[in-house]
Amino acid sequence: MSESPVTVPVCYRHPSRETYVRCARCERPICPDCMRAASVGHQCPECVAEGRRTQRPARTAFGGSAAGREGYATKALIGLNVVVALIGVAMSGASSLFDGGIFASATRLTYLGGVLGETITVNGDRWLIGNVPALGDVYTGIADGAYYRLITAMFLHYGLIHLALNMWALWVLGRNLEAVLGPARFLGLYLLAGLGGNVACYLLSPNSLAAGASTAVFGLFAAFFVVLRKLGRDTSAVIGILVVNVVLTFTVPGISIAGHLGGLITGAVVGAVLAYAPRERRNLVQAGGSAAVLVVLVVVTLLQTVALT
Repeated sequence: MSESPVTVPVCYRHPSRETYVRCARCERPICPDCMRAASVGHQCPECVAEGRRTQRPARTAFGGSAAGREGYATKALIGLNVVVALIGVAMSGASSLFDGGIFASATRLTYLGGVLGETITVNGDRWLIGNVPALGDVYTGIADGAYYRLITAMFLHYGLIHLALNMWALWVLGRNLEAVLGPARFLGLYLLAGLGGNVACYLLSPNSLAAGASTAVFGLFAAFFVVLRKLGRDTSAVIGILVVNVVLTFTVPGISIAGHLGGLITGAVVGAVLAYAPRERRNLVQAGGSAAVLVVLVVVTLLQTVALT
């Protein structure tokens, strides 16, 4: 009686290729082109894809995406600020970056997008800041409906040094905060802090022109302190830097005290919401708390508009 011939297994994806290697999960034969290294043995492409679909994505200590370790949001914010500065150069010339000391003169772009409470016509009024290219221009204030200024102001700067200082602080603070919060939460923190500082400017100094990312940066300082406390880490370095910046806020001419302190307070509140939200309801508390801060800022803005009009 003759024996049955031995059948050599072939790759299930490439029937013309003989192989004695099997997928560690489904045990189907796979050739070298189909092998995917796994923690134990090799897996086929289908099992690898299935594992990726069913695997929960890595999260940070505060529920954010682990993609924050790459700093994408921080880099995007810095890039946006630089692009806006280049637009200002195109509109007003290179002097818009280099004119003046720490702060260059106001330009047409800062008048178009900075925090400005009431509508003005550029005619040499004593409180106007800097030099504007075209006298007679009319700039609509927030009280007359230009609410976009509360957002655009945080991306405008008075010259190269002002821009460089804020971007350096954003680079240092942003990467650390984004890594522990995730891109979405970090971006929400940045925008709310910047908005809070600009609303404070509108509330306390509506007849002044204000601009700069420092409202958001001060919020990042406060949030970083809160996050470090929550993680049980040393905060002495942050406190020292923060105290120095607060002192400079009150002593250096041209700095918006209301903007810095408003951003600082808003950043501290939002940072506490993100850091101390209970794990079992973290997403709900973080989203709800951030939304509540936004509602308060909107209400304060509308009340100030009513008071001014």
